[in-house]
Amino acid sequence: MVRPSRGLSGNLRLAGLILAGAVPVLAFGLFFFYPVGSLIGRGLVGPDGFDLSGVGDVLARPRFSRILWFTVWQAALSAVLAVAVGIPGAYLLYRCSFRGRNLLRAVVTVPFVLPTVVVALAFRTLFAQNGPLGSWGLDGSLVTILLAHVFLNYAVVVRTVGGTWAHLDRRTEEAARSLGARGTRVFLTITLPALGPAISAAMLMVFLFCATSFGIMLILGGTKYSTLETEIYRQTTQMLDLPTAAVLSIAQLVLVTVVLLVAARVRRRTEATLKLREARSGARALRWADLPAVVVTAAALLLVVVPIGTLLVRSLQTADGWGLDNYRALGSLGEGNLLLVSGWEALGNSVSSAVTAAALAVAVGIALSVVLARRPRERLPRRVIGFLDGMFMLPLGVSAVTVGFGFLIALDRPPFDLRQSGLLVPIAQALVATPLVVRMILPVLRAADDRLRQAAAVLGAPPGRVWLTVDLPLMARALAGATAFAFAVALGEFGATSFLARPQEPTLPVLIGRLISRPGATNTGMALAAGVILALVCAVVVFAVDRFASGGRRGQKSTQAAGVGGMGAF
Repeated sequence: MVRPSRGLSGNLRLAGLILAGAVPVLAFGLFFFYPVGSLIGRGLVGPDGFDLSGVGDVLARPRFSRILWFTVWQAALSAVLAVAVGIPGAYLLYRCSFRGRNLLRAVVTVPFVLPTVVVALAFRTLFAQNGPLGSWGLDGSLVTILLAHVFLNYAVVVRTVGGTWAHLDRRTEEAARSLGARGTRVFLTITLPALGPAISAAMLMVFLFCATSFGIMLILGGTKYSTLETEIYRQTTQMLDLPTAAVLSIAQLVLVTVVLLVAARVRRRTEATLKLREARSGARALRWADLPAVVVTAAALLLVVVPIGTLLVRSLQTADGWGLDNYRALGSLGEGNLLLVSGWEALGNSVSSAVTAAALAVAVGIALSVVLARRPRERLPRRVIGFLDGMFMLPLGVSAVTVGFGFLIALDRPPFDLRQSGLLVPIAQALVATPLVVRMILPVLRAADDRLRQAAAVLGAPPGRVWLTVDLPLMARALAGATAFAFAVALGEFGATSFLARPQEPTLPVLIGRLISRPGATNTGMALAAGVILALVCAVVVFAVDRFASGGRRGQKSTQAAGVGGMGAF
């Protein structure tokens, strides 16, 4: 009687996995690969059919070759700087114990979920000629761009490296010290090699985010510093040169694919490191030897706090002194009736769209994670799962501009004519958030012992019951964090939304972009106030999630594991 039951349960489970995998495949096929492919195809298909001759012509132009090279090296330099500053912070916030540590973890995470348009506005305000650091002469410089990139991605390094560092077994280091090795030698010969996969994963992800940065480069770089991302935007919207934009999109897609392939290999090594953690790996009290890490981390915290603090202070400055006039002005249409809706209406549009996008991203992300968490023994299914794992990460690196414009080109015919639908913006935002949801949930499910599922199935539990009683409790904390991060990312999405948001229904990031593009004290003040509101909403989300995920001291280990699984993967 047991064997038939096992066979039926196994078949039902397989059918459930196939169904769970089919939903994300269809969703991504329709809303990502089809629009992107349509845009690229329109640029590469000429009157006489498919034509690749334009690829070499575009990439051979000195301007575009310089843009490609600048995209690569500025992203690489940003990644190196973020890792150099982030490793001391990872050590201090995950290897040491002190009062206020959880609060600082939440503080350093806030920049990662801030809308890029807010970050760019904060650094522009900080280094402007009339700003607090205007005398430094860094307004519109490459240094400002690099600082903004480090600001945004500092949390990626801290969470990724710190989460792994917290789970390293101390006994190997203690043994080396007992044999006479000093602190520096222990770090270089034992700790650093063990952290290698996590450091590599963090560097690759920071490189990817900086190579595809849109809001930062558009606002801080202007026309002086162009990357593939901003050039695709200009060629599409200003030059209306789709063939050139298509070639640049292909170049960016190749670059992103290479980075994701390397990152996937490194990520598997990071997950293996997570499984080797020991119970004795705990935090210890601060020592005088930790002073260098304290100094570097304090400087990094200044980099995190000062731009946002400047944004807050400047939002309270008015022509008559100090007050809330800029916030009250959000109820108007701006100087010269620049806007079609008020700032508060735009905030409502942002929240409504972000809630829908987060729900879509979580639903698709859960289904995808359940499938990707399986580790079949056969080579073909294992390769299929690996291929799907990499394929669904592509939205992280493909130009949001490409996705947004692809939506307008491809989704223009029934039954998929969504150009006038209110779901168009949430779907685009969900595409950006879904890979982050997967990267937060998937490592938790992969770290679980599959024998728990098998035991439940042997006892007669159907696949749905197995998922509810085994998988769901395991990923509950990671799921809460993934939902909140998906909401925050969707709330601040700027690239695709700037294409897709209807003029009468803009989101708050789009409205900020319009305000700072027009001169005027009223418009600038409104942009500053709107940026503070967006930052505040994102900060509240991060603090709430961090408090829930930590669950007090008893839940600290679960939080650390979720940190490795969540931030560590992207």
